[in-house]
Amino acid sequence: MEKSRKVCVDIVEQILTQNAYSNIVLRNVLNKSNFEDKDKSLITEIVYGTIKYKYTIDTILSSYLKNGIKGIDTYVLNILRTAIYQIRFLDKVPNFAAVNEAVEIAKKYKSVGASKLVNGVLRNYLRNLDKVYYNKGSIVEALCFNYSFDKWLVKMFIDQYGMQRSEEILKGLNEKPAVTVRVNNLKGTYDEAFKTLCEYGYNIEEGYVCPEAIIINKGKSIENNPLFREGKITVQDESAMLVAPSIGVKEGFQVLDLCSAPGGKTTHISELMNDNGMVRAFDIHENKLSLVKNNAKRLGIKNITYNKMDAAIFNKDLEDIADAVLIDVPCSGLGIIRKKPEIKYTKEIKGVKDIIKIQRDIMSNASRYVKVGGVLLYSTCTINKKENEDNIEWFLKEFPQFSIEKLYYGNMKNFIYNDNGSVTILPNKYMDGFFISRLRRIR
Repeated sequence: MEKSRKVCVDIVEQILTQNAYSNIVLRNVLNKSNFEDKDKSLITEIVYGTIKYKYTIDTILSSYLKNGIKGIDTYVLNILRTAIYQIRFLDKVPNFAAVNEAVEIAKKYKSVGASKLVNGVLRNYLRNLDKVYYNKGSIVEALCFNYSFDKWLVKMFIDQYGMQRSEEILKGLNEKPAVTVRVNNLKGTYDEAFKTLCEYGYNIEEGYVCPEAIIINKGKSIENNPLFREGKITVQDESAMLVAPSIGVKEGFQVLDLCSAPGGKTTHISELMNDNGMVRAFDIHENKLSLVKNNAKRLGIKNITYNKMDAAIFNKDLEDIADAVLIDVPCSGLGIIRKKPEIKYTKEIKGVKDIIKIQRDIMSNASRYVKVGGVLLYSTCTINKKENEDNIEWFLKEFPQFSIEKLYYGNMKNFIYNDNGSVTILPNKYMDGFFISRLRRIR
């Protein structure tokens, strides 16, 4: 097992020390490996778990390291982090195995001295499994430790949502995300896709809220499945699946998607239009447009054009031409932490504030492309109200030629129907945290 545990440390090192994206580096490493499926599953569990609970793990480690975690070699620190995760959160890994493997990795890849440090810290932790590492009198500290979030983020959620709902959010952001796929109506029916996935041995169920969604509970990588390769299904979170239907597109529409990559929402729009009319995909990064093209090609979609463009800079050629404009704007990404747990630690309050100006610049510019009677659809994958409801309130004051239209998706426990007509989706097992608002140009 040393090799798989060593791979876990290597991946965590890349993510936490070199700022690599967890989903990308994990996929790349596992795709190139010859590990069995059970080992790949364990590696995935340890990597995501260690990143997810980094705050908690570092709090624990700080109490057993004389100079705290800052004075320790990062690789040794990540050996300790992965070991603490296994001991504290994984019942299927015996404590002695986690300790012994960690000590051996430190000895083989660092030094004898490092192995002694790792051994001492871990055995000291095992002797104090009932120790409390936070101030019991502080609810904020308890939430930070139990759910592993920095204080600024916990305080922000409490300020915006109150104590009870904030704890639900923290719990939801720590859920292991379900894999969901969207059925492509251009290449077959929902029932056909559902039946075929069952025949391939997948444990599946109908979507949580979206009629196009199928939840994959168990089965091999969906991207290697013939249905995926043939473009009959595509992977997409159910929160993101709500965006395209919210626009209300029709065949023959001209739709602009100003922040289109990687193309999940763009292609969904085309599917809803039966590949009729025109969908114009834009992105500020030209290389990312290839992702949209590849998705569209696999799905058999032909009504999309692709152009590099900054969504915040006015393009005279697009003025007043669109039946609908989608702006899935850059955001803090706080709603997708369950899929990219490193977001917990890569974001900071200043960065969150800075991005609001970019969002408002895009909103202002996009409004000029919508024809009278057309729709501007605003969405984010964050649950920070300042990027969501506050931006909509600002926009309606600055652009009185637009009015908001209420959205409704059903009476789901994790849906908040805001007073201004927008919808906030709280994270849970099935859905990312998300925000959607539909704005109509009335004059």
